[in-house]
This record gives sequence, structure tokens and C-alpha cells, in this order.
Amino acid sequence: MKSNVKHVTILCLKLQMCASCNSVEKKIYVHLNYTVPCVRLLNATHQIGCQSSLSGDVGVLHVLESEENLDWVLSSGPNPPYMVILESSLFTRSVMMKLKNGSSRVAGIVVVAPNTNPVEGFSPHTSCPNENTGVYSESYDPTLAHCNVTVWNPLGNGLSYEEYDFPIFSLKDDNDTQVIRQCYLNHNQAVNGSSPRYPLCAMQLYSHMSAVTDTATCMRRNDINFSISPEMVCDPLGDFNVWASTRPLNNTEKGHKMWEKVVIAAARLDSRSFFFDVAPGAESGASGFITLLAAAHALRNVTQEAQPNRTIFYTFFQGETFDYIGSSRMVYDMENNQFTVDLDNVHSVLEIGQVGLHGESRLWLHSDPVSRRNSSVNEEVRKLIENLQSAAAGLGFTVGEAGFSQPLPPSSFQRFLRARQIPGVVIENHQLNFTNRYYESMYDNAEYLNVSYPPNLTPEEQLKFVTDTAKALTEVATMVARALYVQAGGAENQQDNINADRQIVSQMLYGFLVRSNNSWFQQLIPSDLTSHLSKPTNFYVGVNQQSSEPTLLVQYLLANLTGSAINITQENCQNQREDENDKESKHVRHETGFCVRSTVRLSRAVSPAFELRDYTSKDYSTWTESRWKSIKGRIFLVASHELEMLTLGVGVGVLLASLLLTYIISSKADILFSSGREPT
Repeated sequence: MKSNVKHVTILCLKLQMCASCNSVEKKIYVHLNYTVPCVRLLNATHQIGCQSSLSGDVGVLHVLESEENLDWVLSSGPNPPYMVILESSLFTRSVMMKLKNGSSRVAGIVVVAPNTNPVEGFSPHTSCPNENTGVYSESYDPTLAHCNVTVWNPLGNGLSYEEYDFPIFSLKDDNDTQVIRQCYLNHNQAVNGSSPRYPLCAMQLYSHMSAVTDTATCMRRNDINFSISPEMVCDPLGDFNVWASTRPLNNTEKGHKMWEKVVIAAARLDSRSFFFDVAPGAESGASGFITLLAAAHALRNVTQEAQPNRTIFYTFFQGETFDYIGSSRMVYDMENNQFTVDLDNVHSVLEIGQVGLHGESRLWLHSDPVSRRNSSVNEEVRKLIENLQSAAAGLGFTVGEAGFSQPLPPSSFQRFLRARQIPGVVIENHQLNFTNRYYESMYDNAEYLNVSYPPNLTPEEQLKFVTDTAKALTEVATMVARALYVQAGGAENQQDNINADRQIVSQMLYGFLVRSNNSWFQQLIPSDLTSHLSKPTNFYVGVNQQSSEPTLLVQYLLANLTGSAINITQENCQNQREDENDKESKHVRHETGFCVRSTVRLSRAVSPAFELRDYTSKDYSTWTESRWKSIKGRIFLVASHELEMLTLGVGVGVLLASLLLTYIISSKADILFSSGREPT
């Protein structure tokens, strides 16, 4: 019994000590709730992005008020290294390069994300996206290579492709940011030019990355790990492409030659920004694939009632931001008889790019001037352009041709042209350089696409509200659907029966750009996947071994918008597994209880370079993402160096005194602790 009491007493003491430790830890540190890091990415030649040291980087907080104030951080400040707090207006190439070059005095950077977009525009991407993996090269009209004719993204400052030796985080302008600012004002702000006094407010950021050097190095380290539980250091970027067709295709016969041709209707799914988990991609990605989804829905009834001669092949590519991962993989599979459709079956390509109108009333049709030197290709391109212009008649915008000598903008279609000359057109909202002022940035969001709602609407009312942007994209989708039907050999007199649905477009804009966890999306996807819905959707491709949120949403949306309900029970629908010999896939709408049959399928969107183990490839994407263990940040007060040394000295003195006292007591233990015989 006494033994049990002793154990209980010891346990209580341990619990009290743990509670005391937690209490002390909370009094010392303020942990940041919302931290979005810049992470490390690698390719065939080098690494980009950011990382901290293994134990995190610590620096004294300094709020940068202007670019002229940089001198305090880089030279005159008496308490380096500094953790620099940047307002978004100072997140420029000029400021970042100065901080990068002075990295010995910079422990890290925190960028405060604004609540509104900067008027002047901001794009951390390059000025010539994917310039080394498109069709234009030394062997394919070098005069058009490397944006020699048109600099597509003139606002691109290339910040996303720099390497930084310190962590860079993004913070929302919320309570965490207010705590940081107040800590700086209370402890770190210089008064009348004098240095601030200790204790100073400091910050620690953790974002250590496991991979270094380049993709070949990190993949080699993945291979030579012989431990029982091997620790990978990087993963290839990739996901899944989503595709469907207006008539069932036999998925088991790879690389077969069908008698009918297919018209590919394509759009990309992904986007990115400087920071890992913030890639809204409203203009760069969502405007295009939402338009294509709406066009596919508009074509559902007419293609079932009056099937055109050619099959329309809807394709949504993943990973296009990183050197055309999805499209290059599909073309590779087609060339190597690993895909349902062969390149010989491709009649033409229609790609929907950035089509947000932003108050403009004109879209531009881009084609490849090199392949159009072939008379047969030129004739088909001319027909496709005429179909698009005819389909736009009576709608609220006009369609113009970009120009015969103008090269294609960055687009998935370029990867098809690398394989062979195929007729095709890319629809964009720009004739020359991008009108998108926030290309591949965190500001390419719902606000920029003008997806806004009247005040005091509930989330459910916002979901159903038809915005001006939804009206504009609906008309673009109507044009695309009508042109695709005629291009596929359908009767022109059927065009008036083809109209996109405003309500569907409105719901997709709200779901992808504002709140994906809404009642409509919850009805379309399995209930066990609804917990993964975020707001808004992050379109960064990532390294998912399974389908990411954007891929899953597009997969189930496409199935429900193009498929047809079948009369079987929900239980039977759930129990039916997709058969390899079946031409169609089946999808369940759990909440509504009926089953949808569609032709929607997924295909791998991982670069062929990783299948070929050619990690230095110049033909395919070689991008990988480093692994990490912890992403977090915290602030605390730090004492002066002198006080730290004094504390250390006192601690060492107490330790030595304790050791000496212990030695003396131990050596005299027989005298000090001798027990005489007790009297009877």
C-alpha cells in the first residue's frame, strides 16, 4: 500500500512539473498560428526557394518602414542578425536582393499579406514562363525562342526562382501580426536615433529542408537509403490529369488507331505563388478550366442526341506551371502506346487559357506560325478560327486573331507541337503580353477576377448569386462549346441549342475561388472527402501520390456535368468497382442517392524524366520538392549578450559549487550520516 502511495505521489509531482513546464513555455513564447513558408524546389541544374537551419533561425525583430531603412538591417543596426518584417509594398525584387546579399545579418523575412491587391501589380514568376521546355527552340524557329518576339510576362521579377539562405514566411494581417508589431514597438523601436535597450523582441522560424543541390543529387540520396524505414529527401512534383470524352473509349487498348478523330479541348489546373500553400490561380488557371467545364456541360445533351463525327476529348492538365508536367506526360504516353488515344487520332486542339475579360470585350486567338506554313495545317487552323468567330456572333464580346507572325503564348498545346504538327488554337484575353498583372502570385485571386458579392449575403446566397464575371465567362463557355461542336463535325444549325449555364459558372467560381466547402461541392464529392475542402482552393501541384483537392473537384464536377444518372441503388453503385475492361467510370453522389455514369478518368501527371530516370533531362520537367519535418514560428524576448554571459557564468559557478559540495559530502558521508545505536 505504501509503495502505491509513493508511486502516486511521484506521478502527481511529474504532472505538476509538466504543467509548470507548459505554463513557463507559454509565458516565454508566443506561437504564430498562420505561417505559410517559401519552400525549396530543385530541378536538373540548381535549387530555388528558402530554408532555415536545422534548429530554426533566430533574429531580432525589425519592421522595415521603407527601402531607405535597409541600412539599419544591413550595416548600422547594433543587434544582428535581424528578422525583417516586410509590408507587401516592400516585397519587391530590389529590396529582396539587397536582403539576400546581406544574408549574414538577415535571419529571415516575414511578409505581411495585405487584405487588398497592390494596384501596381506583382508577379514573382519569370518574364518568359517555361521558355526552355516549349516548342520554340534552336531546332524549331530559334527567332521565336526565349520570348525574342514577345515578353509574355513583363511584370515578372523572378523572385520565385531565386535561392535564399534564410526562411521567408507569409503572415495574414491579423492578430498574430498585431502582436508582432506591438512587441516591436514596445521593445525594439529606436527612439531619437538611440539604440533600443534589452530585452529585445525576437522571432524564431523553422523551415529546414532535407534536399540540396539539384534533382539528380536528391534522387540519388533517395535511392541509397538502406535503413529499415528509409527517409526520403525529395519527391517529384506531380498529380493526375483529368480527362473525359463525348463517347466511350476503350481504355484497355493502349495506342490503338481509332477510325474516328478526336478534337482535344484543353485547359490547365495548376498555379503557384512565392509561398507554398497560397496559389489561388484565379486568372491564370481557374478562368480557363471553369470555362471548359461549363462548355462540357453545355455540350452534354446535344452530343448525346446528335453525336458529331469526331469525339470531343476534354483534358485538364496538372503541373503545367513547372515545365508542362501534365501535357508532356500525356504526349509521352501517346507516343509510346501507353494512352487510350494515339497522336494519329488527334484532329485538332483548342486550348482555353486566361480568359477573364476584366471589363474588356475582346478575346484573342493564338496559333503557331511555324506549323501553319504547312498548307493542310493552315487550312484546319483557319477553319477552327472561323468556327470560333462564328460561334461568338451575338455574344457580348468579339474575337480577334493575334497575328500570323505572333508565336504561341505559354500553353500546353506547345508540347503537342513538339511531337508533331497539329492544327490548334489557344484562346487568351491578350494579344501580346499578359494582361494579368498578378501572374502566378498570391494576388491572382477572386478579387482580381472581380468575383465579389453584395454585402450581408449568407454563404448560401453568395453561392447562388450570379456575378458579372460569371456572366462573362458563361458567354465565353458558350462560344467554346458551339465552336467545339462544329469543329467535331456537328451540324451548324444546332449551335443555337448550345448555351452554357450561368448558375453553374457562378457556383464554380464561388467554390474554387471563395469557399470550396459549400453545399454544392459537398453534394458532388464523396462524404469522406469533404473534410479536405479548403477556402479558397490551393492550385499548387504539390507531390500528391493521390489526387489533390483541385483534381478531385474537377474529376467529380466533370463526371456530374457530362455524365448521366443510372437507375440502380446507391448501395449497388458504391459496390461497383471500375472494371479495367469497362469503357466508363462510375461516380456516386452520396447525399442525393443516385449514381452517375460518365467517361471521366485520371491519368498520371508525373514527368517522364522520373520514369526514364533521366534527372538531367532537357526535354522534360525535372522539378522536385524537398521534404521537411516542421514548419512553425514563434516570438519571444531575448536578453543582452552580457546578461546571457553573466547567466551562463553564474550557472557554471553554481554547477562547480554543487559538484564540490557533493564531493565533500560524499567523502564525509560516514561521519555526517553515521547512526549510533539506539538506546533500549
